Amino acid sequence: MRHNKKFNHLGRTASHREAMLANMAISLIMHKRITTTLAKAKALKKYVEPLITRSKDDSTNSRRVVFSYLQNKYALKELFGEVAAKVGDRPGGYTRIIKLGTRQGDAAPICFIELVDFDENMAKTVTKKKATRRSRKSTKAEAAEAPVAETAAETPAVEEAPKAE
Repeated sequence: MRHNKKFNHLGRTASHREAMLANMAISLIMHKRITTTLAKAKALKKYVEPLITRSKDDSTNSRRVVFSYLQNKYALKELFGEVAAKVGDRPGGYTRIIKLGTRQGDAAPICFIELVDFDENMAKTVTKKKATRRSRKSTKAEAAEAPVAETAAETPAVEEAPKAE
C-alpha cells in the first residue's frame, strides 16, 4: 500500500530529481521567472518556498542549510540579499504559477513560475477598488440629482459668454 506517498517523482531517479530541482531553483532565484511544465513548476514550488522562508533569517546556519540545497554562491547571495528584502513581510506564498497552454510537440501543459514580489505588471493590477453593493434606490436618486447639477453648471457658463463680448 502506498499511503501518504503523494510526492511526484517526475519520472526521474532521486538524484536526478534533486539536481533538476536545485538547478530550477537557482534559475528562478536569478531570473525571477522561468517557463517550465506544470508538474515541474508544482514540484519546484514545494522545493523553493521553504528556502525563501529560511532566507528571511540571515544567519550563518540558514545560509549553510540553503547552500546545501542550492550549491551556488551567486544564487545564495541573491536570495539572502534582494529576494529576502522584498519578501520580508510576506507570510508565505512567494511564488505564482500561471498556465500558458500546451507545448507544441507533446501537448504537455506549460506554465511559468515567478516570484510574486518581482512582477511589476501584476503588482499594478492587484490594487483594485473594493466593489460595493448598491441598491436600486440610490442609483435612481443619483440619476435624478445628476441633471440638476449639470444644468446648474452649464447655466453660469452660458451667462458669462455674452458678458465677455
